[in-house]
Amino acid sequence: MVPFNYRREEIMARMAKLVFIALLLIPPTVGLAGPAEDANAAVDRWSAAYSGNDPETIARNYWPDAILLGTVSPVISEGTQAIVTYFTPIKGTGNKNAIDERRTIVINDTAVAVTGFYTFTRMVEGKPVPGPSRFTMLVTRRGSE
Repeated sequence: MVPFNYRREEIMARMAKLVFIALLLIPPTVGLAGPAEDANAAVDRWSAAYSGNDPETIARNYWPDAILLGTVSPVISEGTQAIVTYFTPIKGTGNKNAIDERRTIVINDTAVAVTGFYTFTRMVEGKPVPGPSRFTMLVTRRGSE
């Protein structure tokens, strides 16, 4: 006859092994994002900032030395203040942006090109007017940002 405590310890050891194996087999739900995922998250943050209609918030999505060739601009906007100026006309308008389709090209660990189509919905006389557009963004990492 096997003592009760021995059997209990054996069962507990087997259960611990099963739990350990199960944990190894379950894929992690949160993993480290790679350059493509990070870049797409940055583009999504930019889109949300645009939809918030605040030029300063939008400009925070750009490096201080960024260059912007805006969709409706006849000039190249260089640096934070020029980018704020470019987006100032949308302040408080209710304009929205939705990314429809995109392609992501990883150049290296610190540079990713994201290109695609988005729809700007501008408010004209209180009515939404969608305007399909295209975009190309070079998303770069500097340090941990």
